[in-house]
Amino acid sequence: MTDEATPASDEARTPEAPSGPVAPRRLPVTDVSLVVLIGTSGSGKSTFARRHFLPTQVVSSDFCRGLVADDENDQSASAEAFDVLHYIVGKRLAAGRLTVVDATNVQPEARRQLVKIARDHDVLPIAIVLDVPPGVCAERNRTRPDRQLPPHVIPRQNRELRRSLRGLEREGFRKVHILRGEAEVAAAGIELEKRYNDLRHLTGPFDVVGDIHGCRSELETLLTRLGYVLTRDAEGRPVDAAHPAGRTAVFVGDLVDRGPDTPGVLRLVMGMVAAGHALCVPGNHENKLGRAMDGRKVTVSHGLQESLDQLAGESEEFRAEVRAFMRGLVSHYLLDGGALVVCHAGLPEKYHGRASGRVRSHALYGETTGETDEYGLPVRYPWAEEYRGRALVVYGHTPVPTAGFVNNTVCLDTGCVFGGSLTALRYPERELVSVAAEREWYAPVRPVLTDAPGAREGRPLDLADVAGRRIVETGLHGRVAVREENAAAALEVMSRFALDPRLLAYLPPTMAPTATSRRDGFLEHPDEAFAAFRADGVRQVVCEEKHMGSRAVVLVARDDAALEKRFGVAGPGAIWTRTGRAFLSDDALTAAVLGRVRAAAERAGLFEELGTGWLLFDAELMPWSLKAVELLRRQYAAVGAAAGAALPVVLSALERAAGRGLDVGALTARQRQRAADAEAFTEAYRRYCWPTEGLSGVRLAPFQVLAAEGANLAVRPHDEHLAWIDRLVDADADAGADADADADAGAATPADGPAAPLLHRTGRLVVDTADEASVAAGVAWWEELTGAGGEGMVVKPLGSLVRTERAEGRPGGLVQPGVKVRGREYLRIIYGPDYTEHLDRLRERALGHKRSLALREYALGLEALDRLAAGEPLWRVHEAVFAVLALESEPVDPRL
Repeated sequence: MTDEATPASDEARTPEAPSGPVAPRRLPVTDVSLVVLIGTSGSGKSTFARRHFLPTQVVSSDFCRGLVADDENDQSASAEAFDVLHYIVGKRLAAGRLTVVDATNVQPEARRQLVKIARDHDVLPIAIVLDVPPGVCAERNRTRPDRQLPPHVIPRQNRELRRSLRGLEREGFRKVHILRGEAEVAAAGIELEKRYNDLRHLTGPFDVVGDIHGCRSELETLLTRLGYVLTRDAEGRPVDAAHPAGRTAVFVGDLVDRGPDTPGVLRLVMGMVAAGHALCVPGNHENKLGRAMDGRKVTVSHGLQESLDQLAGESEEFRAEVRAFMRGLVSHYLLDGGALVVCHAGLPEKYHGRASGRVRSHALYGETTGETDEYGLPVRYPWAEEYRGRALVVYGHTPVPTAGFVNNTVCLDTGCVFGGSLTALRYPERELVSVAAEREWYAPVRPVLTDAPGAREGRPLDLADVAGRRIVETGLHGRVAVREENAAAALEVMSRFALDPRLLAYLPPTMAPTATSRRDGFLEHPDEAFAAFRADGVRQVVCEEKHMGSRAVVLVARDDAALEKRFGVAGPGAIWTRTGRAFLSDDALTAAVLGRVRAAAERAGLFEELGTGWLLFDAELMPWSLKAVELLRRQYAAVGAAAGAALPVVLSALERAAGRGLDVGALTARQRQRAADAEAFTEAYRRYCWPTEGLSGVRLAPFQVLAAEGANLAVRPHDEHLAWIDRLVDADADAGADADADADAGAATPADGPAAPLLHRTGRLVVDTADEASVAAGVAWWEELTGAGGEGMVVKPLGSLVRTERAEGRPGGLVQPGVKVRGREYLRIIYGPDYTEHLDRLRERALGHKRSLALREYALGLEALDRLAAGEPLWRVHEAVFAVLALESEPVDPRL
């Protein structure tokens, strides 16, 4: 609207100076909008902009001339300068930034382009006119040595301004502020206004209610089930409902039409909104009913007549309140810091918080393909299937049999008026609550769609989610960058070798070795691990036995339906490697392993205790030869075989040479040492290999319960994890003992005999890094493990997730989640048979990149589990998982 009347004549006139002091004026400006300053050269636009807006908010035509021509007054560069100006303005508006254009803008064609840019980005264009006398403008220009305008310019611009004042609103400006004279310009101030849809300061909790359509009784039942206490008037009609815990109801629209009591629903909802107990956005049915009640011409269909007839029995005062209520409804709301968006028909991310007719239309009606179905109804574009926004969008409009989440959206219209149910979403709990309809109140024109959003998984994963250079936001490590070439390598692995990506909820991070030891004869030793954690302020660590196998992630479902509900893939679960490949090529063996883990988890009560239908484990699957048989044959066995064939011949030749009196003692000793090293090498890798047949010989050593439904368990202390694992292992052993007892009692046993235990306990020792005796005990335990042929141990903070503190008290960086300390003989496999003769060189190995990689992958893994626990769409979970796989292609010494 205009702040004051525009001149009655298009003729140029000098603004009259106001008599007496000028009262300060506050000019309301929407916080996300395009402000167009309009005025002749010298009217003070740049000064006004500097006084009232941030320098970064102002885009000046003079500055853009300087960018393209090195001279802000070079008028020949104006076309290119305005191209730059329009580009910058568009980028700022796309990012949701208040933007001010400092140019004369007295010509309609100049303003037309700016209004179009504002509309293209769905923000309000606002005009601020500085109507300063032309004589003042001319004098100001004369005093500027860098700008000398021809005499005709100021009068021409003033005439163009005079002709413009009357039609600014018609051009599309939603607010027009006109400041006349120097005094008004000097006295003016800017008052930023929040957008009507911006309620980000309201954090809930909320109960979002789907389409009601006049079903007042069902609404009362639902609100009561949600814990609201109804207030009734003298006639017993509900007029308000409040929650004792302070929750706020949010209605997605379509309160009216079709059902038996539209006035009753409106009375209750209007009362709740007026009392501050609820919010409401409009539906297309409110929009149409409001126009009908205002006397505008509408087509009476889709239940509108029922509402008009029911409202005809109400008082004129009530009908006036209804009209005012519906006129005041805002198309959509941003809530909880922008994490929640509520609208009627759904809203893509680019429209969140925006204000335009296009946004309102989409919020009310959705987007259609332009086609109609066999029932004559519009075919709606499935926007939710492609939604990739951070905010949870809750909407209704299109009836679905049951509500469900698709790509961080949920449709709550479950067709109550058609005999379905009335559904609410409890937020932030993401819990759906429904009550059945009392009857079918209105026969639907078409059956409720079984393939509507919420009734299918949609397209949860897309190439665009992972291709190219990516930045993944993590809660623990900030922004993690993924290079384009690394993403391409990960995509190759994912597309050719990996499991169904919907199942890949987690990939384990790489693990950094402890700092290099300077102790004689050792490359790695526990002393450095304990010292490093002590320096990071970690008092208690847990040392866990490092098993002789390969890292495996195990997803086990209590039943097929539990897995399908969360991951969209039915089945018993899956087992995969660090790169997302199926661990076992034999599907029957995979099913057998999962069956045993499921039975043990059931027997141990883990499903019940954690309230879940599935569990995700981090584990080691043994033996090493189970996965790496080709690697063993090609790389390790070949080395041992070559040494076994060559060195005896060499030693025999040297012995014969010594017999002839040649001095080959030193060379012979060297070759004997090489032979001994080769034998130790062969013995070392053979410890990790043994024959298996079916489940026989297979061992699974879980060491962490990563996640369950609704919970990221990876951040829990390690002693809790190990206690759960001990129960799991004991349950598997008890099952085997029961089978043995049945066999002894003559009961039938499987053809291959009673099942041997599959699950293997993880040995552990808690060490106090500040206690010398405790540290010595930890070293002794490691020496005992490795002396018996074990691989070594992993040292982890007992409390799992730990951060360092910076000197000024601000949160520091992540502490390594674990470091591996490998034994001397195991390192022989890694670095070669005679590596102990090259320790001085090996001690120069660089660990920085490996440590950085371990922390980034750790943060990404926990981010994936956080998103999984929060019920975020699978593409969001997969974004972090894919980033772990991409980082694995970064060049790093594979021996570390």
